[in-house]
Amino acid sequence: MAIATMGPTVLDCPDPKGLADFYAAVLDGTVEGGPGDEWVTVNIPDGGKRLAFQRSEGYRPPEWPSTEHGQQLHLDLYVPRDRIDEAERQVIELGARAVQGDDDGKLDFRVYLDPVGHPFCLCVS
Repeated sequence: MAIATMGPTVLDCPDPKGLADFYAAVLDGTVEGGPGDEWVTVNIPDGGKRLAFQRSEGYRPPEWPSTEHGQQLHLDLYVPRDRIDEAERQVIELGARAVQGDDDGKLDFRVYLDPVGHPFCLCVS
């Protein structure tokens, strides 16, 4: 018997609703919570997974790939190989910033920073 069950993965940020909107658009999720809320959740239509975003006053983003202000965690988001370029275009339009490419296809992932600086990867599935 498990000691516990897994809840949502929670990311600190300055604007929970804004960051939830970004990830809801990327993952085709739905947002629970509104502007000004201290905690906002994204329900992802992939087996009940959830992400949550918690307001953190004085939020300081990680500095990837530095270890001085390390990433603490990152999200791996999977996309089909033939959609990686389109997925990249879409996340950048939503506010992400590309920080590492796939070395002309030699790597199976690309690294981005979300609108408040959390690293995440688009990985080839």
